Amino acid sequence: MTLRVGIVGCGRIAGNHARALHQVDDVEVVGCCDPAADRVAAFAAEHGVPYATPGLDGLVELGLDAVTVCTPHPVHEAVVVRAAEAGLHVLCEKPIAVDLAAADRMIAATDRAGVTLGVLFQRRFWPAAQRIRAAVDDGCLGRPVLGEVSVLLHRPAEYYASDAWRGRWDTDGGGVLMTQAVHQIDLLCWFLGRPTQVSGFIRTHAHGAHIETEDSASAVVAFESGATATITATTAANHNLGNRVTVVGETGAIASVLEFPEGQEGVNELWTVPGETHLSTPFDAAREARPDIGSINARLGDFHTRQVQDFAQAVLLGREPAVTGRDARTSLAVVTAVYESSRTGRVVPIAPPGEGAAR
Repeated sequence: MTLRVGIVGCGRIAGNHARALHQVDDVEVVGCCDPAADRVAAFAAEHGVPYATPGLDGLVELGLDAVTVCTPHPVHEAVVVRAAEAGLHVLCEKPIAVDLAAADRMIAATDRAGVTLGVLFQRRFWPAAQRIRAAVDDGCLGRPVLGEVSVLLHRPAEYYASDAWRGRWDTDGGGVLMTQAVHQIDLLCWFLGRPTQVSGFIRTHAHGAHIETEDSASAVVAFESGATATITATTAANHNLGNRVTVVGETGAIASVLEFPEGQEGVNELWTVPGETHLSTPFDAAREARPDIGSINARLGDFHTRQVQDFAQAVLLGREPAVTGRDARTSLAVVTAVYESSRTGRVVPIAPPGEGAAR
């Protein structure tokens, strides 16, 4: 069977989707859609996509099996629900949505339709990240008791100006937490389990002249297992030091995955599992301090391909994809709880999936 796929939204990240889909056996890219006529036509020509249309309904008429969703965050819900109603499987860009109610409606719609919903968190496919997860599963790390997320990035004013929807609550849904750090928060929850409560603060220190969302955030997260973790994230750093997720097990073993430069495949910078101690750092002052978004996305391309391949196999074999809609809801729950905590000054509980949003 060949999986006939359409791409919804033709912005920057859609190029990664097109290149990934073209590299996966048993997948045919049939069409793409975007309300900007010039953009969708140029995208189709650049990536060899046979059919270009301004709207999703035009794609549905092509007899697709699945779509990938590359639209701005708040549009995800409408696209996923419409695709599900048409019987299409969906691979959606992160974050799954901008609020938990929307995420729950998306999950419910795909459940009702009996179609697969996957969400793109390609960093789970790094061997270094999978090694940490395996160490948690087989017990050599011990039960995770402490975690740390560090996201120290640089984004220039031009990054926000290049896409009018960036940095606005109504069109982006948030700032550094929603758009950048959600990847590392996803890894943190993959390693530590279900989060139960969050306390945090958001601030706008450097980009206040051109965004209304946060460019910096700090938070503490508690987990059902008893573990706790901290999150520090910013796009206001003058030197882009990339991203790190660190886990400490009850045995005292430490494992981290470091992404530096940003977009580069993560490595196990720290690994102190008994008998396997390894410590290193790829930090180097000569490495690029401010990579542009195009080079970041390009470096992630191979792992987009791995996740697209996993999704295609999940659909063809009738199994769950590596990252489900419910998985993606978890990282969104942490992000939205930080926003609520910062707004109210309270610790925010996170209800389990199916029991409502953070209260």
